[in-house]
Amino acid sequence: MNKEVVMTYAGLRAVEEELENLKTVKRKEVAEKIKVARGYGDLSENSEYDEAKNEQGFVESRIAELEKMLKHARVIDESELSDDVVSVGSHVTIKDEDGEVEEYDIVGSTEADPMNGKISDESPVGAALIGHQTGEHVEIVLPNGVTVVYEIMAIGRGGV
Repeated sequence: MNKEVVMTYAGLRAVEEELENLKTVKRKEVAEKIKVARGYGDLSENSEYDEAKNEQGFVESRIAELEKMLKHARVIDESELSDDVVSVGSHVTIKDEDGEVEEYDIVGSTEADPMNGKISDESPVGAALIGHQTGEHVEIVLPNGVTVVYEIMAIGRGGV
């Protein structure tokens, strides 16, 4: 699957930093663990060796995943963002039917961090808000089957 990965500049930098760290620091750490574990003798009963090899597999897998992500990345240009319509990179203030106000940054799926107010453009709420304008009411069916209506109070530029 060669799906385009939409991300902000901040998300791109985070991926590049993680990749660099894995390639330069983590690979060396794991190689050293394997070297030390080999010194313990019989590899067939060497849990330290098995653990180090598993960690090496995880690191290499993550490196491949990040490289693929970067290869298919489309970075949102802040100058393309509009304060009129919700898109990836937007900071959106919404109000539910009970008058509760919430704020979210709409980000690409690789950057999603709902606990910190960053929701994916592929999440139910994020996908439903995309393309709408301030003042509009958006009906969203949540994963639990409940339907909620949000009013878009404001659209700004997110943390791109």
